[in-house]
Amino acid sequence: MDMNNVNIEEIVKQVLSGMTGNAPAAATVSAPAATTGIPKTARVAVLTEKEHFELKEYPIPPIGDDDILVKVEGCGVCGTDAHEFKRDPFGLIPVALGHEGTGEIVAMGKNVKVDTAGKPVKVGDKVVTCMIFKDDPEITMFDLNKKNVGGADVYGLLPDDDVHLNGWFSDYIFLRGGNFGTTFFNVSDLDLDSRILIEPCAVLVHAVERAKTTGILRFNSRVVVQGCGPIGLICIAVLRTMGVEHICAVDGNEKRLEFAKRMGADTSVNFMNFKEIEALTEAVKEAQGGHLADFAFQCTGNPKAHANIYKFIRNGGGLCELGFFINGGDATINPHFDLCSKEINLVGSWVYTLRDYVTTFDFLKRANAIGLPMSELITDKFPLEQINEALQTNLAMTGLKIAVVNK
Repeated sequence: MDMNNVNIEEIVKQVLSGMTGNAPAAATVSAPAATTGIPKTARVAVLTEKEHFELKEYPIPPIGDDDILVKVEGCGVCGTDAHEFKRDPFGLIPVALGHEGTGEIVAMGKNVKVDTAGKPVKVGDKVVTCMIFKDDPEITMFDLNKKNVGGADVYGLLPDDDVHLNGWFSDYIFLRGGNFGTTFFNVSDLDLDSRILIEPCAVLVHAVERAKTTGILRFNSRVVVQGCGPIGLICIAVLRTMGVEHICAVDGNEKRLEFAKRMGADTSVNFMNFKEIEALTEAVKEAQGGHLADFAFQCTGNPKAHANIYKFIRNGGGLCELGFFINGGDATINPHFDLCSKEINLVGSWVYTLRDYVTTFDFLKRANAIGLPMSELITDKFPLEQINEALQTNLAMTGLKIAVVNK
């Protein structure tokens, strides 16, 4: 295939077409609401300086033949939003944040017929967005190891421009068509909480797919998940829906460890009870019937945690590191003892692909069907007017998943 002339959008549609499958329905299905009049303006939460959003009002642009206007129903607060809110590491201020969003199509251009997977769409359907792909012939859905999507853009992390309706922390979001590279999916068969969780769940679906490339992760594998924030808890849920039963959760918060067991972990270890890594390693080993782990997932973003996790893994075992979405500092390991002499199979995971997004829809349906408390991950919901409080709550780490939900 001549990759210099490939049409990425067509490849994606061909590969994803028919991949939605027939999974059990979610517990609550969203019915399309009646479309009401579209206002002339929309409120957008704009981060105008560090730790401060302002609600600004902007005109809703004309809907072009390939564009979509979505009325926002809700959006999760991601750790990336918190980093931007606290430190502006990406240098985006002023910026409309929010990329874990979902809402209802209220208007769309005449050329919009199907979503990125080829599923028909109409006014009233519920949608989510994925990555924004430019013309990059090296991004394909056929080989996950060829190139990840780290160079792609995303709604909610776009530089401000004359459209302004670029993030999900708003009343409406404007999805641009044509060559802009928008990807979106019709998820009308999922309830609101599930739709808000799609983006973070896709991160873990991708991580587990990366882990599977080692050939080590199987039904009877002993798995350690280190870190029981939202990412670690979702990791446990993904593993459980795959049939992995021997999961040991490691964290320093007893309430999170209790929730980890509800999500599918069968044992847990509180690292706060152990001063030395040797004692902690023995506790993890004891929790797994006297065995070190076949595979481990590091979900904390803490360099010390990364350095420790090698000790929990058997010779020839595997490790997926997914905790460091941004630069969290250096970790110190001994390459001989931690990596080489144990022949650890190490993979990194970062973000997701379009294929992972489609898989995530079925994961959420399956998780609901087997009774995993996915919606309880969302512990705090704030209206758009309290966006600053929502971000401060996320930074305080008093809950699990924080969401902004419109009335």
